[in-house]
Parts: sequence; C-alpha cells; structure tokens
Amino acid sequence: MTPSAYEPTHPTALAADAEAPPPSATATATFGMGCFWGPDARFGATPGVVRTRVGYAGGTEPDPSYYSLGDHTEVVQVEYNPDAVSYEALLDVFWANHSPFSAPLKRQYRGVVLAHDDQQCEAAKRTRDDLESRTGKVVETAIETLDQFYLAEDYHQKYELRSTPVVADELEDTYGDAFVDSTVAARLNGFVAGHGEDDEREALFAELDISPAALSEVRRRL
Repeated sequence: MTPSAYEPTHPTALAADAEAPPPSATATATFGMGCFWGPDARFGATPGVVRTRVGYAGGTEPDPSYYSLGDHTEVVQVEYNPDAVSYEALLDVFWANHSPFSAPLKRQYRGVVLAHDDQQCEAAKRTRDDLESRTGKVVETAIETLDQFYLAEDYHQKYELRSTPVVADELEDTYGDAFVDSTVAARLNGFVAGHGEDDEREALFAELDISPAALSEVRRRL
C-alpha cells in the first residue's frame, strides 16, 4: 500500500459506523478534482464509499499546509468497500465531476488520479483513453502514482457538514478526533450538499441516533 501520513481509525460511536467495514477490509483511492470540498461531499454520498478525507498530495514539499502548499494539490481520499463499489465506478464519478479537458490554472486545483498501485494506474489510463475516444478531445488530467498523502486541517474536513453547525458540532462531540473518519459524517456531508438519493437518505436517517434538532437541520438542507 502507498504510504500515508494519516492512519485512519474505526469509530464506533454510532451504529452505522460500527457496522461499516474497518480499514483493513477497504481499499483506497485518491483524486484531485479542483477545490476538495465538493469532491469530498460527492464521494461521501456514493454507495460503497465508507470514509472520506481531504488533504494534500502529488508534490515534493514536506508537511504541506493550506497556507504553505508548495507544489502539492488539493485531493480527496476515498476509502471504499470493493465488494460494494469498484474502482472503475469511482473513476466514473471522478471523470464526470471535474473538467478533464482543461489545463489547470493552478497546480493546487489540478485534475489528477493518484494511483495506489499498478491496477489503479492501468484502470485510470484505460478510462482516460476511452473518454478521449468518445469525445475526440485530449484529456489534460494527470495520472500519477501516489507517494504521500497529508491530511488537511480540521476545518476543511466535511466542509459542507460544518456549514450546518448544529449537526457537525453534535457529531464532533460524539466522535472527537475520529469525526473525519466517520461514515455517518461522510454521508451527511454529501446529503447536505445535495447528493444522494431519497431512499438512501431515509435509510440512514432511520438508523441514526442523533438529536431531533440535528436531524431537522439535515432535512432543512435537502
């Protein structure tokens, strides 16, 4: 596995997280798709995705931060259950949700697949070639091998959910430092951003053990 500067935990404060596959049973994908807030929400609502986190990767500077990014790119890291969703399906989401035919104005926001192994690299190249064949356009999105992933600052994690503070504050009180690693937080972050299907939302709402006020705030955002 490609090394990471972030070692995920397996929070179990809510039943939906306790039932989620642990990191040892998941696979990981890393994508750059512009500002990382939107992709974090989009993948968080994707069935089969277990956990998401945003960070910095693709560069050479050690220990990047938002205000000292160096040559790194904003990326979303997606932990997924390979028995429920394939890497190719995640690539479909990736290609459809950034601008693959435009060269980036800033390296910080470039489109890039950061493959974790040879199989991911081959799949990314194959789907890139298919996209070029179907459209007749040259894809500017880069395909590289992930060297190191650096977790972004707390205030960037689950940004859409944090903009609904009644919910985010309650979940952060429940999880503490494990908030970023929560499946519940990933799903709700996607839902409040407008992603996900009605039946997926209602299925999660039915098993959530959160306050009526927090659940009401989530519904208000839908």
